[in-house]
Amino acid sequence: MTITMRSSNNMVITTVPMLSEINLGFSKFLVGFISALSYLFTFISTFYLNPRLNSSTRRRIFVISNAVIIIMLLLYFFSDAIIIWPVSAIAGLSYGMLIPNLITSASLVNDQKARERLISFYSVGLSLSLIVGPALEYYILAVTGDNYREVFLYFIPIAIMGLLASLWIKFPGDGKENRKHAMKNRALKVSILTVTTYNVPFAALSIFLTLFAISRFHVSGSLAYSPYIYFFSISFATRLFMTWKPFKYIKRPLIVSIIITLFVLISFPFLPNFTSFIIVMMLLGIPHGSIFPVSTIMISRGTTLEERTDVNSYFMAYNNLLFMIIPLAFGYVIRFIGYSISFMILAIPVVITTIWLFKKYGNDETFFHKRMDVKKKGIPVKL
Repeated sequence: MTITMRSSNNMVITTVPMLSEINLGFSKFLVGFISALSYLFTFISTFYLNPRLNSSTRRRIFVISNAVIIIMLLLYFFSDAIIIWPVSAIAGLSYGMLIPNLITSASLVNDQKARERLISFYSVGLSLSLIVGPALEYYILAVTGDNYREVFLYFIPIAIMGLLASLWIKFPGDGKENRKHAMKNRALKVSILTVTTYNVPFAALSIFLTLFAISRFHVSGSLAYSPYIYFFSISFATRLFMTWKPFKYIKRPLIVSIIITLFVLISFPFLPNFTSFIIVMMLLGIPHGSIFPVSTIMISRGTTLEERTDVNSYFMAYNNLLFMIIPLAFGYVIRFIGYSISFMILAIPVVITTIWLFKKYGNDETFFHKRMDVKKKGIPVKL
């Protein structure tokens, strides 16, 4: 389910900008705006709808949303400058009902070590889908001569498999925790700060990476899309390592990931050729692979099972808010200072968020140290 959902979702995120600008003649601002629209409706699903539904209703809508996505992929193929707007809104609404529930499903195991390994394995599924999806799209674009419309048709069988898989996804029972309590949860706050250190630049990259490569290095559309393959391959390897060997202490790996992110952002204006661009995108795959699962692990460490659905929903809502605002602002700014400098100045919010995160939560053992119940001579001990 994770592989099918994320591969089609990422295809929509990265292909709609190309369809909008190249086929429909949208300006860069409108490209950012239509991407923001999709994330706005995903935000509505994750923030307003999903937390307010009981478990059985949420599960039914979860399955229905998978069916709706199949229809939306077909409509993208037939879309024009008008139809693409409601299609993007409905697709965003549907994806918003899938993502937080999949995260929660991956964290239902009671044993902490097994739960954190399963969360990392869920993230491996995300990364694997982000290798398979871009590789398939690269092949489709090469065969069809950069026909972005046809890409949506080829992903319909994948979405159908997702619909079938959704019938077996487990949902937690309804808990007593209320939404206000979930929004005040420390785990939500620390996970939001953690994921911000990476998702601010990634929100811009996910929309404008291909357009940047075409503009800066004058390569074809299919070749400009290829860095996603290398980028997500490194992300996959990082998450596979985290599944095999879960981090006991996550502060040091998190700091390393943030440093890599800053280095890559600062290097954008100085990239001499397309090969160097691929190399820095591979480096950026390390924080992409680590920071998101670390954030979801923090949620699992700091929440009860009853409140986990709501906290995961609000966590994803925040991410959708970032992916709604950042592309819109980025699409506006690049008209004046260009892609390279725009990517470089994204290092500023990364630095600010990092300082805030470690100043407030850097010594909090609940999140930055692994705690497991073990027995020593019959007495439970905290490690």
